Amino acid sequence: MKFAVIVFPGSNCDIDCYKAVEDTIGQKVDYVWHTATDLSGYDAILVPGGFSYGDYLRCGAIARFAPVMSEVVKAAEQGKFILGICNGFQILTEAGLLPGALLRNENLKFRCHSTLLEVVNNNTAFTNQYSQGEIIDIPIAHGEGNYYCDDATLAQLKANNQIVFRYKAGANPNGSVEDIAGISNERGNVVGMMPHPERAIDQILGSEDGKRMFTSILNAWREQHGAAVNG
Repeated sequence: MKFAVIVFPGSNCDIDCYKAVEDTIGQKVDYVWHTATDLSGYDAILVPGGFSYGDYLRCGAIARFAPVMSEVVKAAEQGKFILGICNGFQILTEAGLLPGALLRNENLKFRCHSTLLEVVNNNTAFTNQYSQGEIIDIPIAHGEGNYYCDDATLAQLKANNQIVFRYKAGANPNGSVEDIAGISNERGNVVGMMPHPERAIDQILGSEDGKRMFTSILNAWREQHGAAVNG
């Protein structure tokens, strides 16, 4: 399996994502610059956190127009696995690959700490190694992670089981509607989340609950290709 980690000017979690793939599942991974115009050689695409283009205008609003994003959209349409983390989530919403928007945190402060999440949907390519309803410890680091969508979109997210993660009841750090921390597209091959699983792959970091996101992706890919995950 081969992963692409997209790098925009201002990305700062690209190395974390690269190392998470390399150290957790030992698969091939490349940094791909935002000017790239071909992602056909990759099976999964990670859109990392950071401050793409300095977060000018709106978070993700400029990155959404980078040449590589046309290829990300194409890859999503082909059913490839796309994971947007933090700023990556913001970029995916700006690009129309995921519904809704990320607003300023309710308390208008940057929040950077461990957060408890509930796995709402473990039937995705990104969560198949978790248990339904499991509480996991994944850190956040964002100033604009307040997920918002209108009532019609929220009803659709619920009806299609597109809410993947919620902040544990009473632990919502940013005011997100319905405590939403991560969602998928209707097809389930694109997921965006504000917390950082790539920062929770070893107990020395405080949690290794993020490892199973990467083993889940590998498991889903191998199932598609008729091979089982070893170990």
